[in-house]
Amino acid sequence: MDFVCTQAGRPVTALTRRDVARALLAVPSGVALVALPDLRRAMMSAGNPLSRPFWESAKETLRSIESGVATVGDVQRWIESTGTEPILMTPSYFVWPEENERGPVATEMFARLVAFLEERVAAGEIDPDALAAGDPGARRAYEELQEHWLSTPLPDGRVPGFAVSDEQDEELFSAWDEEEAFALSELRRIVAGLPKQPDLPADELDTAAVRLRALLALPGYPANVLRACAGFEDRPMPDDDLDLWLTVAAGVVSPVSDLLENGDLLEEFADLDREIGMEDATLAHLHAIQCADWLAGVAALARLGPGVLASPERMARLIAESEDIDVDEQDGDDLGATEGLFAPVVSLWGYLGIVDKDDVLTPLGWWGLPKALERAWSPAE
Repeated sequence: MDFVCTQAGRPVTALTRRDVARALLAVPSGVALVALPDLRRAMMSAGNPLSRPFWESAKETLRSIESGVATVGDVQRWIESTGTEPILMTPSYFVWPEENERGPVATEMFARLVAFLEERVAAGEIDPDALAAGDPGARRAYEELQEHWLSTPLPDGRVPGFAVSDEQDEELFSAWDEEEAFALSELRRIVAGLPKQPDLPADELDTAAVRLRALLALPGYPANVLRACAGFEDRPMPDDDLDLWLTVAAGVVSPVSDLLENGDLLEEFADLDREIGMEDATLAHLHAIQCADWLAGVAALARLGPGVLASPERMARLIAESEDIDVDEQDGDDLGATEGLFAPVVSLWGYLGIVDKDDVLTPLGWWGLPKALERAWSPAE
């Protein structure tokens, strides 16, 4: 009993079903099963007996865990049936972060919701015994109650669901920024250590820029993808050829915007069974490539210089063999996946003059790829 009270931070008379359930799950299931009868008697002696359906559900769940048949979902569902455990994923797909991954805001909001649910149990608005029995109506009402709380502003104006999501987004963006900053520092170190620094091939750049401007004025693929990558859908193209070329090349590394044509409808994006077009598939591939893979691939090309093959298959091999990043031993499937991601990249490189028709790195590509990565990973001014 002392262990349960310590875990919950409450006296025995104030313990809830959730408190007891969490304590039981904090020890091996066999130990919890042995302790269950004594724990129940102690709770009864303290005047806080909980209910028979709860104790029966606890015994059933612990036995399932001990026998190895209980799933993570089964255990989560059981602890949610205590009536005061927030649902891990709501019907509207709001997902609480794992306990050890919650930031200050998520921790605060989770505790607020637990307190709110405890009030509703005390008021008789939540029936934990019906939840433990698997009553569909009770479960639906429980879900709706939490959905409503998550979308209702607090007295300070914050909306709990949005506040938690915003914090998660900030953490994600911060992690991306750190990853890009590290990759940028490594890129600069590698380029600075090259035996010969790449020179800007002015004639090649002029030719590529003229071709690129003409291409970007056309409808359809690949112009629409390149415009989206560079962010030219909602802002004009730069007049300077060097700026134009680097903006597009950097956009391939880190696309500025998604593709949204006039014919796109919200219903189409919600239809998970619809066929994905070439444009959407290309952007999905670009977004899926990690900073480390860009660093490894471009660093290898920078060291090898113009004239080296830069096909998707070769890029996958260069990344797998890179000593610039930590790469686990890769099998054929891993190499195939990386090759698939870089297939549209190499195709777009061809339109920029980074590779020639045979996927061979050009002098413009040798000079421009490190510059493109540097622009993509540099903080926006």
